[in-house]
Amino acid sequence: MTTPREHNTSEPAATAPASVDGALLPARPRWRRLLRDLVDAVRGTSTDYTSGSLGRAIFLLSIPMMLEMAMESLFAVVDMFFVARIGPSAAATVGLTESVLTLVYAVAIGLSMGTTALVARRIGEKNPKDAADSAVQAVLVGIAASIPFSLIGLFFAKDLLRLMGADEWCLTHGYRYTVWMFGGNAVIMLLFIINAIFRGAGDAAVAMRVLWLANGINLVLDPVLIYGWGPIPAMGIEGAAVATNIGRGAAVLVQLLVLLRGAKHIRVAMNQVRLDLPVMWRLVRTSLGGIGQFIIATSSWVALVRIVSHFGSEAVAGYTIAVRIFIFTLLPAWGLSNAAATLVGQNLGAKQPVRAERAVWICGWINTVFLALVSVLYIIFDEELVRIFTNDPKAIAHGADCLRIVSYGYVIFAWGMVMPQAFNGAGDTITPTKINFVCFWVLEIPLAYGLAMTAEQGPPGVFWSIVVAETAAGVIGILLFRRGKWKRTVV
Repeated sequence: MTTPREHNTSEPAATAPASVDGALLPARPRWRRLLRDLVDAVRGTSTDYTSGSLGRAIFLLSIPMMLEMAMESLFAVVDMFFVARIGPSAAATVGLTESVLTLVYAVAIGLSMGTTALVARRIGEKNPKDAADSAVQAVLVGIAASIPFSLIGLFFAKDLLRLMGADEWCLTHGYRYTVWMFGGNAVIMLLFIINAIFRGAGDAAVAMRVLWLANGINLVLDPVLIYGWGPIPAMGIEGAAVATNIGRGAAVLVQLLVLLRGAKHIRVAMNQVRLDLPVMWRLVRTSLGGIGQFIIATSSWVALVRIVSHFGSEAVAGYTIAVRIFIFTLLPAWGLSNAAATLVGQNLGAKQPVRAERAVWICGWINTVFLALVSVLYIIFDEELVRIFTNDPKAIAHGADCLRIVSYGYVIFAWGMVMPQAFNGAGDTITPTKINFVCFWVLEIPLAYGLAMTAEQGPPGVFWSIVVAETAAGVIGILLFRRGKWKRTVV
């Protein structure tokens, strides 16, 4: 049954006149209300996202999430700017390392999905204690999951790079970057998971601030450690990895302190810091689909990098630079998608599926407009953007091709980001897994190999396969979301 507040989700108009003793007073300007909401979004608010204006709820959640991801985007671009100055092989090392490191991100993001779904559902049910219990188990699972990756990176870094087709410079000098990134993957894991706790609870502003701290430290330390400054020796590409670990490690410490002291919507008491196997199993079970969907998606990117590496380090460098530029805008769009996940989880917990569905459609259309505008800029200024990061003519050519071709599918990519997050926010992580399997393993990888190698199209063949696969994922996601089975998911 639909409740009245599912329909009455709007607030009084900002321009409606007030009255005192029958006399009309001047209406409060709309821009003041918008400014107030912007301040609340950045500062953090105890707003209940299961009632009141849905538009305001999306604004308060999405602004800090988009700013959080914008900072992450800025870091990705600036980090590549400093590394690319070392040379194409250094940029290729980062690309090859991150292509394998995406498996770590897959586990971290998958666990984050389960964490967001459980925490958001408990908050929507007005049960903050169980939300905190879920948060503790998520942190413990994240620590355990990081250990195998650390061991692999510490002892098999060169083997990983060799497997990915690295050149001699990467194997002689660049492998230290890989050692640091895998060895310190625990800070990646915990940064993702704890921020997922805050987002699921509705404390998106906290997640934003800690990521700003991590990347702010990183951006300052990057040039200092890479090139050397004063008594600090130049560490080259290894310095980029050291800076990343220091920045993210500091942010994780702050996250833990905030969790224990309490944010606006969630607080962990010391007596809750213990193993709770039933809650842990519920989290792992919900997260398995999320881990699976991102392992499928990210391993397809590993396969694409491997195909591109067949055409030389310049091709990998150009592809890596283009991907970093894409991240600059895709991560803010991802932030908006995260807002949809939180609203779906909390409103399903409050037994308001109509409000949850409406939030997803609004987020999807906003994302579409944003990425449509960005795609125009990428298509027009493809070479100019890549040239910011490298002077190598071959790398520029490959990077520009990637930027231009992939941008053709940017509009539908918007829905390919929002729809999976809507399913994940509901706790239905299996549906996006099936979509990813069909679109990225069955379709994208064979198509990329066929176009690039068999049809001899080279790297552009790989780039076109991305457009086809992502478009298919977006369309299928919309069709399945409209069926509405996600509304009955139990977490």
